[in-house]
Amino acid sequence: MPKIKSHSGAKKRFSKSASGKWRHYRPGRRHLIAPMKNDRRRSLNRKNELTGTEGRTMSRFLPYA
Repeated sequence: MPKIKSHSGAKKRFSKSASGKWRHYRPGRRHLIAPMKNDRRRSLNRKNELTGTEGRTMSRFLPYA
């Protein structure tokens, strides 16, 4: 059976944590950061976890992760 290709965009954006949950950086940190409030900026620094349904979709995108 042939190998399944990984989704190129998902490879760059998502990773698996040690506990097996999918994590990603939050969007909105590229530009226009100066007018944001400081607590908003700090909250965007943290990584976010995907829900169970989104995680199953991600497992299809990245089968060998």
